[in-house]
Amino acid sequence: MIQLENVTKRYGTRTAVSRLSLQVPDGAAFGFLGQNGAGKTTTMKMVVGLAAPDEGAITIGGRAVSGRAVRTDLGYLPEAPYLYERLTGGEFLRFCAELFGKSLGDAECATLLGQVGLAAASAKAIGTYSKGMKQRLGFAQALVNDPSYLLLDEPLEGLDPIGRKEIKNVIRSLRSQGKTVFFNSHILYDIEELCDEIGVLHDGVLIYSGTVKGFCNGKPLEARFVEAVEALAKNNEE
Repeated sequence: MIQLENVTKRYGTRTAVSRLSLQVPDGAAFGFLGQNGAGKTTTMKMVVGLAAPDEGAITIGGRAVSGRAVRTDLGYLPEAPYLYERLTGGEFLRFCAELFGKSLGDAECATLLGQVGLAAASAKAIGTYSKGMKQRLGFAQALVNDPSYLLLDEPLEGLDPIGRKEIKNVIRSLRSQGKTVFFNSHILYDIEELCDEIGVLHDGVLIYSGTVKGFCNGKPLEARFVEAVEALAKNNEE
């Protein structure tokens, strides 16, 4: 289980995340929703240990995220993955695997690249990749250590319809293997299609956590999300 208890993160005088308490069950596909600047990426960085909360605690599987053992069981796709463009796709995955003390064989490398639709690009320099191909490679590097927990920041960003379909199938496959997938997305149709549960963040405050069905109340997720955010904006004006 990924668990956040009263987590707050500040940047100077601005509070990016305020007293956030959230539980993501093991084996779930969990969608994290919110407008730009709501605090989603900040939250994800704290969960993977790239940022420290000013208050509160975060545990994964009952262990503090600051521990090395926890981090070796995490896979992380940042919103804008940094890739070494002079390396080939295969070389980059082998480099990422070595960071975990793992040697990635040719067959394993081919399997990972094939999983994200990059089998034909293994020997090509990353600098020649399109935006969508780089996004696919970023997803592949999040899988090199065979993690139990996947944290994905906008994993479908920049992908064409075929790419989105393929990556959604990968997410479904990971879920069927019992892995926990926690991801942000502005494409609410995909969250509605893939996720068991969601969390909705607004101005750093969690306004909903639970099932998709419970939030939607018979409406499409996108329509219900817009309705909820507009209602909050109206209340703040009053």
